[in-house]
Amino acid sequence: MTSTEETTSTTPVFAHDAEAAVITARVGDRELFRYVYRPELDPFECPAPYFHPLRTLAGGDVTTHRPNDHRWHKGLAMTISHLSGQNFWGGGTYVHGTENGYVSLPNVGSLVHRQLGADPESGAGFTEEVEWISAEGEHWIAEERSVAVLDVDGAGGSWTLQFDTALLNVSGRTLEIGSPTVFGRVLAGYCGFFWRGPRAFAGGRVLAGGGLEGPEVMGQRAPWLAYSGEFDGIDGHATLVFRAAPDTPGGDPVWFVRSTPFAAVNPSLAFFEGLDLAPGETLARSYRVTIADGAWDRERVEAQIAGQTW
Repeated sequence: MTSTEETTSTTPVFAHDAEAAVITARVGDRELFRYVYRPELDPFECPAPYFHPLRTLAGGDVTTHRPNDHRWHKGLAMTISHLSGQNFWGGGTYVHGTENGYVSLPNVGSLVHRQLGADPESGAGFTEEVEWISAEGEHWIAEERSVAVLDVDGAGGSWTLQFDTALLNVSGRTLEIGSPTVFGRVLAGYCGFFWRGPRAFAGGRVLAGGGLEGPEVMGQRAPWLAYSGEFDGIDGHATLVFRAAPDTPGGDPVWFVRSTPFAAVNPSLAFFEGLDLAPGETLARSYRVTIADGAWDRERVEAQIAGQTW
């Protein structure tokens, strides 16, 4: 892998390919991510904007796309697994008491790009309007999201992605946000901002705030979660540090995290209990993901967080 010491610029530069519906961010000659905002996908996979690949400054890919075990997993993306009977996650819907747990239903919605804000090439980030459309073609949520690149540290080998989302209920009725755990599956509370790591990252190390680590982090509250994995094909490790804004309603997020059989992290919107979104109400969340070269220990993670203001 190329050393991060060759990265001299710390200024992110965005490029927009309107024909391909892709936004890229670079620092120097390094592509940090590709954001696909109008993907052409099977409706069963819940077409939605996503980040893939996400990369470290040294060039290591830290996401996967359409893995063979879950074709609807798309790098890093905003999802809701259960929304008033609709599936904005993709694939089968969890139905408690059925033979396999998951059933293919005609309830998979889509997240449809409507427009970008200012030209992404004019600044250090971009904004986007996204409509959440039910399987019946009804407009349920008007989302405004913003993306920014922060704290590029060439010497330390890290950079941070900030993702802000505001979900406005325009359906005219209360929407119920949930997860498989809300409906009866044990410790499967995935719902919201979801990362799927490369297959090589299976079996990686999980650390979290409050002294938590390993499988015990699943379903626990913590101010941050760090996942470290080792690459195939190239030498080295990477660490991703996930955080929600300190002023998030309800406090620290409840974490969905797996290291086996695959790497996945999600600060869940509704792990154990459903969340109601009234008509005209907005659910707002702000997340940061620091993407770093190397296997960071707890001390390194906490030092990085302490040096970052929100």
